[in-house]
Amino acid sequence: MNLPLKFPGLVEALPTASPQFINLYNESQPGQTQSVAQELEEGLLEPSATISPKFFYNELGSKLFEAITGLEEYYPTRTEAAIFAASYPQIAATLSESGIHHACLIDLGAGNCAKAAALIPHLQPRQYVPVDISVEFLRDAAAQVQNSFPALDIVGLGMDFSSGLVLPREVQSQERVFFYPGSSLGNFHPAEALRFLQHIADPAQGKARGLLLGIDLVKDTARLEAAYDDALGVTAAFNKNLLLNVNGLLQADFDVRQWRHVALFNAAESRIEMHLEALSELTVRWPGHARRFGAGERIHTECSYKYTVESMTALLRQAGFGQVHYWTDPQSWFAVFWAAVE
Repeated sequence: MNLPLKFPGLVEALPTASPQFINLYNESQPGQTQSVAQELEEGLLEPSATISPKFFYNELGSKLFEAITGLEEYYPTRTEAAIFAASYPQIAATLSESGIHHACLIDLGAGNCAKAAALIPHLQPRQYVPVDISVEFLRDAAAQVQNSFPALDIVGLGMDFSSGLVLPREVQSQERVFFYPGSSLGNFHPAEALRFLQHIADPAQGKARGLLLGIDLVKDTARLEAAYDDALGVTAAFNKNLLLNVNGLLQADFDVRQWRHVALFNAAESRIEMHLEALSELTVRWPGHARRFGAGERIHTECSYKYTVESMTALLRQAGFGQVHYWTDPQSWFAVFWAAVE
């Protein structure tokens, strides 16, 4: 049970319709040039089939990922949480030194909002903006945050921000701090990650004062692969559920029993790759199209790039951020970065 928490620094009165919720997913957005169905179809018809990892996150997929974060093998969530727990005072002081006292905290890929909920008492934001593609899951999570922080202005956004991060007017433009934990930036190819970071750092676009970023670091292959292929098979279920989501979005006829989960570390590219591999020759159909898969043929469903402190610092500076701070754990498995826009 979530009990309301009160602390100074937030707006004094409960907003009239808070939490507000604005669903921009599947609607026309600047920068979104193709429909969900078109995007899925094009990926499936490529010579080497692909499906974007953003399609993991329907309501069931979000719940499965929440379960993954509690697995023994999945170190990123607990390691990142330990870094934050040890560093909240330093993080708050660093933002204060940058002139940020009551931020608009924009939580990208917010999921269950738990990470932001732990951060809110320390940063004391004036507004909290959780953003996620899993609309109904986010709606419920935002309501839980409102229960815990009744005086906080919350504007939830159902949005595919990978297609264009254009925020509505309900999001305050002052003291914007983008919060992107969980190493989700690693799902972007490095060139795409650079463009995404440049958008945030550009005062004319993101209007950000800074970015608080969680990044998984390079480590031994066995530990990396175990984190994406757990003994209980929860990650396998998460990966296969993507096919069920595609069935609903594309009216396709994937049978999850015909596929197996594959996770491997590509050292040359410094990335974990997840695939779905056909167990036998099969054909998948959807309106107007069909795709034949041979036995052993794969659909590439996710890349998760791993960085070093040095390579991520260089990428942030290349994107246009000024001062960069970071905090890490004793094993240097994970890092939290603060990158200021100057």
